Amino acid sequence: MAVEAAKQAASAAPVDVVEEAGQILDPDNAMRLLELGKDFLIQYGPNVLAAIAVFLIGRILAKWMRRVVVRLMNRAKLDPMVTGFTASMVYIGLMVFVVMAALGQVGIQTTSFLAVLGAAGLAIGLALQGSLANFAAGFLLIVFRPFKVGDVIEAAGVTGKVDLIQIFTTTLRTPDNKTIIVPNAKLGNDNIINYSTQKTRRVDMVVGVSYDADIRQTRDILQDIIDSDNRILRQPEPLIVVGELADSSVNFFVRVWVHAADYWGVYYDANENIKLRLDEAGIGIPYPQRDVHLYEHKTA
Repeated sequence: MAVEAAKQAASAAPVDVVEEAGQILDPDNAMRLLELGKDFLIQYGPNVLAAIAVFLIGRILAKWMRRVVVRLMNRAKLDPMVTGFTASMVYIGLMVFVVMAALGQVGIQTTSFLAVLGAAGLAIGLALQGSLANFAAGFLLIVFRPFKVGDVIEAAGVTGKVDLIQIFTTTLRTPDNKTIIVPNAKLGNDNIINYSTQKTRRVDMVVGVSYDADIRQTRDILQDIIDSDNRILRQPEPLIVVGELADSSVNFFVRVWVHAADYWGVYYDANENIKLRLDEAGIGIPYPQRDVHLYEHKTA
C-alpha cells in the first residue's frame, strides 16, 4: 500500500518544465543524442535514401506506363471507359509493387503484407462473385464489341435496341418502349443475335394455297407483288418456289432481300397485299379443318 501511495504521489507531482528542458539542453545529454542520431543515420540512412529513391523512380515509371497504356488503347479506338479503367488498374498495380519494394529497402518484411492482401482479395472475390462476373462480361463486351449503342439485338431471352452499355449491365429498349436492364453475365453466357450489323436482310414468307388453286397463276400474282414494291432489292434475286406439299395446302416459299430498315414494312405490306390479291383472284388460303361425323345408335 505504501508503494502504491508513493507512485500516486509521484504521478500527481507537477512536472518542472524548466528542469526537463535544462536536462535536454545539458551538453552531455545533447552529445549523447547527437551520437545516437549519427549512429542511426549511418546504419539506416542509406536504406532510407534507397527506399525514397525507389518510391520516386517507381512512381515516375508507373505514371509513364499509365500514359503508354492510354495512348495504345486510344490508338486501338477502344471505349473510353475501358481505357480509363485499364490505365487506373495498371497504375495501382505498379504502385503496390513500388511501395512493397520501398518497404523492403528499409528492412520491413513484406511477406506478411502480401499474405494479408491475398487473403483480402480472396474474401472480396468470393463475396462479389456475381458482380465480378458481370464486370468481366461487361469488360469483354466493351472490348470485343459484339454490338454497340443503337443496335437491335436478341439475347438473354429479350429483344430490343441497345440504349446503354455499362461495365455491369446493358440497357435495352423494347419496340413497345419498355426499358430492360440485363446483367452482362447473362449476355456473355448466351447467344447474341445482332440484327443491325448487316445492311440487308432477307424476308421469309410462307404462302399456303389450296390444292385446287392454279399454281402458275399463284406464282404470277406473287411475282407481281414483288415487282411492284420498290423496297425489294433485285440482287440477290427474289425466290418464289413451291416449297412444301402440306396436309391441307400447297406452300409457296417467298424469299426477298431488303435493306435492314425496310424489313418490317415490307413484311407487313407483303402479307396484306398477298391476301388481297389472292382473294381477288378467287384463290383460297386454306386453314386447318376437322370433319365431325355423328352416328345415331338405335337401341332395341
